[in-house]
Order: sequence, then structure tokens, then C-alpha cells
Amino acid sequence: MRCAKSSAERGRSAPRVRAADGGSASVEFLTAGLLFLIPVIALVLALGSIQSAAYAVEGAARHAARVFVQETSVADARAAADRAVRVTLADYGVDAASARVAISCAPRPRACLTPQGRVTVTVEAAAVLPLFPPILGVEAPASVPLQARATEQVSRFGGVR
Repeated sequence: MRCAKSSAERGRSAPRVRAADGGSASVEFLTAGLLFLIPVIALVLALGSIQSAAYAVEGAARHAARVFVQETSVADARAAADRAVRVTLADYGVDAASARVAISCAPRPRACLTPQGRVTVTVEAAAVLPLFPPILGVEAPASVPLQARATEQVSRFGGVR
């Protein structure tokens, strides 16, 4: 038959068990938490930067196509589209100097403002990733290339006058 331990015996054995791992859980939690939390924060910031740049590129292409078809001369239309791209990209913090803009026209490529013609604006830019160091010794920070395309139709009453 087993005897129950007295309260004195239970009191002596319990502190020895607790003393063996006392205080290490908080250190382990902080260490593991930081090891997992820092990459998650970097990933969230990178995804936010990519999403912001995607909105910037898409908005710049759409706005440039809209202002292009509303002008009366091709020179004025190109200038207005360039301004629209620069302003839109700057609003989102994307470097407009490194962006590439291409404008194409259909059905007559040499006459962009033909009534009922279509103007397509393509904008390419790069989303710079925050907290990511330059890759393989290249001086530029890590980035993701983005491209957006927008097409607008010239009014049948508008175009070159």
C-alpha cells in the first residue's frame, strides 16, 4: 500500500523541479519571436511597396491615356501625358525619372489623334523593396519591375484640327 506524502515532503520536492527551468521561457519566447517577427515585418513592408508601385504604374498609364486623347495636337498630347505620368508616380513615391513610357496608336500609328483611333500608353517602373540590401554587389537596391497598359479611344468629334 502506498503512503501519501506529507505536506513537508511535497513542499521540498516542488521547488527543485521549478528551479530547473525557471525564467528560460521568456528568453526563448523573445528570441524565437524576434527571429520570426523581423522577416514578417520586412515581407509586409515589401508587399506594401510593391502594391503601392502597382497602383502608381496603373494610375499613371490610365491618366496619361486619358489626357492624351483630349489634346488637339500630338506634341501637346505627348507633353500632357508626360506630365500626367510624372505627377501620378510622384504621388505614390515612385521615381519618375527611371520610369519608361511608350505611346502607340492604332489604326494609324503616325496619326495618333485620328477620330475614333485608339491610343495605348504603357508605363514601366520598378518598386524598390525596403529593408532589402543590394543583391550580389550591385549598387541599386532590390526592386520588382512593374508594367501597366491603358487604352483610350479618341472621340469621333475630337482629334487633330
